[in-house]
Amino acid sequence: MRYGRAVERLRMLAAACEQTRRVPAEEPFLREAYVFGDLLTGADPIEVIEAVFVLNLPPDQVSWGTQPPGTAWLVDFLRLDKGGVTYWWRSRDDPVANHVIRDPVRFWSLDGPDQDVLDALAQRRFDLPRGPVPEAGKERAQIADELRTALEHLRTVHDSYWDRRWRREHRGIGRYPEHHLWEAVQGYLELLDASDD
Repeated sequence: MRYGRAVERLRMLAAACEQTRRVPAEEPFLREAYVFGDLLTGADPIEVIEAVFVLNLPPDQVSWGTQPPGTAWLVDFLRLDKGGVTYWWRSRDDPVANHVIRDPVRFWSLDGPDQDVLDALAQRRFDLPRGPVPEAGKERAQIADELRTALEHLRTVHDSYWDRRWRREHRGIGRYPEHHLWEAVQGYLELLDASDD
């Protein structure tokens, strides 16, 4: 997609994130949204917008590369499954940046869309405040923590895979138990590879 269209899609995504606050809940499920990658360099055309969504879930429920509980409605609501956006989930308690997510820029929070960021991108100004970059030692520790979480998640999915109740609970809105198993394996292997670097 052309750069201008990608920025407009990001504006629509920020507006949709803002609409999630209307869902009645004690605490909002979606807390922040970030963008990173080609959109922040001015590449034109852009293959996909790379986005990160911070959820009000603990780290053990947001295993890398998986669809955490309660995100199916969010994927549908934000139209993330309609193409043009590649997305990742992060826990409220984990750093946003990691071995894949580099120099993220927040474009939405519970305070609303960040108009300064959206306007700067529309004007092709890329001197935006970036998220903190983890130090080398801390990044390795972060990967090790996420790898442990991913392995625990993979074991849970593996142990539950043939349980009828689990399969029933993990089916719907175009998703099947096989998706959960594949994502658990893929997320674990990605982190395993990252830990070897």
